[in-house]
Amino acid sequence: MTGRGGPLRGRGPAARGAEVAEQVEIALTFDDNRLASLVFGQYDQNVAHIERRMEIVATALGNHLVVKGPADAAEKARRVFERLYARVGASGQPLTLGDVDGAIKETTQQGMLFPAAEISAEPDRPVFDQIATRKRGAVRARNPAQDAYIKALRTHELVFAEGPAGTGKTWLAVGHAVSLLEQGHAERLILSRPAVEAGERLGFLPGDMREKVDPYLRPIYDALYDFMEARHVDRGLQTGLIEIAPLAFMRGRTLTNAVVLLDEAQNTTSMQMKMFLTRLGENSRMIITGDPSQVDLPPGQKSGLVEAVGILDGVEGIGRIRFRDVDVVRHDLVRRIVTAYEAASGTEGGGRNASPRRAPLS
Repeated sequence: MTGRGGPLRGRGPAARGAEVAEQVEIALTFDDNRLASLVFGQYDQNVAHIERRMEIVATALGNHLVVKGPADAAEKARRVFERLYARVGASGQPLTLGDVDGAIKETTQQGMLFPAAEISAEPDRPVFDQIATRKRGAVRARNPAQDAYIKALRTHELVFAEGPAGTGKTWLAVGHAVSLLEQGHAERLILSRPAVEAGERLGFLPGDMREKVDPYLRPIYDALYDFMEARHVDRGLQTGLIEIAPLAFMRGRTLTNAVVLLDEAQNTTSMQMKMFLTRLGENSRMIITGDPSQVDLPPGQKSGLVEAVGILDGVEGIGRIRFRDVDVVRHDLVRRIVTAYEAASGTEGGGRNASPRRAPLS
């Protein structure tokens, strides 16, 4: 892959009034046409996305790309395209818009952390942390919050992750748990979730215990199948390597040599949360995820998650990561929806069972 750049004089996208911003033109040539097409995306959708995000103009033709814009923005865009090219070269897989957004944020963070000379020598120098599984390969964090989350999962025995839908709380937790299983650092994976309906009355569900709980744990199953082969998931469920444990059935147990994941923890009561936290045994890790803005408990009942993060503030060995609306990676429209709801909630003076703003535990 080669590139060259030359300055052009003109007005940048952000120029105001009589201000004139120096513009440059950077030309890139990618060695592999197939990989270049993966970088550009179907109908050049990734190129158009980067144009909007970085306020530059990019023109793709075959394996050639020309980037025009203010010097700083054009240089960052060049590094984004080079980073994406290296990524598809390693994986051979198409990129999602989330991958593109992640590369933009990682490149921005890289510019803040490393000198320009080091960046030029290592354009794909990792900035955000990653997890790796046999099926999925390396999955890198897409924003600073996810990066802090992965680091917390590695360094703490108990981690609380709070935030809106679409931030990757549960998905990354499952990926980390699978990686620990595959590396032999844990002997089993225990998944739990409170069986609380989101404003609906479904009645009694048929089947055995697993069949009754399965509908509530479907998001965790989806993540499992993302990180593990289907046959390995099914075998793990049969042998007990992967265990589905309703929260109500956790009392009296001591969970050793395990990764324990409690999802939708905002719907636990204070008593349930205390019971669950005290199940942690030797050589085990516990991950608790939830969204304090979506509590489905009866009015007036305090969320066990909201209470726990307040009580355990500052306790050694416990990590807390708080995601915000800007950290949503599921779909850009989801991020805007979450932002709109948070703005409406703030106007109304905060919603029921809202989580108080506290400093992170770590």
